Parts: sequence; C-alpha cells; structure tokens
Amino acid sequence: MEFQDVVRRRRMVRTFSTRPLPPGALSRLLDNAVRAPSAGFSQGWAFLVLEGEVETARFWEATFPPDDSHRDGFAYPGLFDAPAIVVPLSHKQAYLDRYAEPDKGVTDKRESFWPVPYWDIDTGFASLLMLLTAVDLGLGALFFGIFPERMDAFRAAFGVPTEYTPIGGIAVGYESDDGDRPSPSLKRGRRPVAEVVHRGRWQEAPR
Repeated sequence: MEFQDVVRRRRMVRTFSTRPLPPGALSRLLDNAVRAPSAGFSQGWAFLVLEGEVETARFWEATFPPDDSHRDGFAYPGLFDAPAIVVPLSHKQAYLDRYAEPDKGVTDKRESFWPVPYWDIDTGFASLLMLLTAVDLGLGALFFGIFPERMDAFRAAFGVPTEYTPIGGIAVGYESDDGDRPSPSLKRGRRPVAEVVHRGRWQEAPR
C-alpha cells in the first residue's frame, strides 16, 4: 500500500472480529516499532505482547474487569474480541542513564534536564508506527489508555517492573464483519491545516 494511502486510511477501530492475526503480523508490527526515533538512541521502550484469548482475557480482567464501573453501558464491547494486544512501555531510567554517558554528559542524571518526557514521546512514536503497520497489513488497531486505578492490577497480572510505565495499549485485529462504530468525537471534524499551522511566526505583528 502506498504510504499516503496508509496515512489516509489510518483510524481507530473499536469493534473486532475474533479471527486470528495472519502469521508474522505481530512480528512485523514490532520490527517496525523498534525503528522509531529515540533521543540519544536510548531506545527506552519495551513491548508486552499478548496474543490469543487466554492472554488477552487476562489483560481485560486486570484492566477492565466485568464488575468495573467503566464497563457499565460500554459502547464498544467488540473491543474485547481483539485477538492481540500490544502494551508499549516507556523506561525513563534508560534516558537518564544514556545522557550521563561521556558523549552527553548530564552526569547527575537529573530529570529536570528534560523539557518534556522524551521516554513517553519516543514510545508514542513506536506506537504510531505499529498503528500504521496495522493499516498496511489490512488490519484494524486501536490505541487506548489504561485506567490509573488499574495499573497495579495490570503490573501484578503480568509481572511488569515498576520502572516501566505503560503508556497505553494497542488492540490489533480484523475489523468485525458487522462493521465498526466510529467514535462520536469524529463529528467534531478534522481541524484544517490553515487553522493549526503558523508559518514564519505565531501570528501577524500588531498594527
């Protein structure tokens, strides 16, 4: 698929078929994910890969259990049918350590050196590459958040070390044969380029 077509077709799919992924699909997603840019080539990320009903059910039980208030009237129950979930995790310490090396020289490893959390940003770059790869493979994908109050249960269910922070989850699979229900938020419309791009300066100088 042409790159421009991949970008235009990318959207969040919330209703999945239980159909298994084609062989090699997850490997391709992950191979592309690790090609994301990272500050200082720190590559401070990790990916928890869950495939098949047993593993994905354990994820949902930990993060979105049936008795959770968030499930009441949940509009997209087909999300739980996704045959695979990838959880991208950022590793802040990898960046603090990398920038204390001689070619960078922030020897005190202070977090205040960083104007924004590049460990989260770079892991987000990797996540977007997975979303785009899913489109290229003819699959659907959804990036979603993990509720803060369920983080401990998630870590316990999968033995995730505290120094790794899940920035969200990515559900991957074929779109349901019954079709997907687009988010009502799309009614807001896409902001036009002219509204968000500022060329040369933020605004015209006052007259």
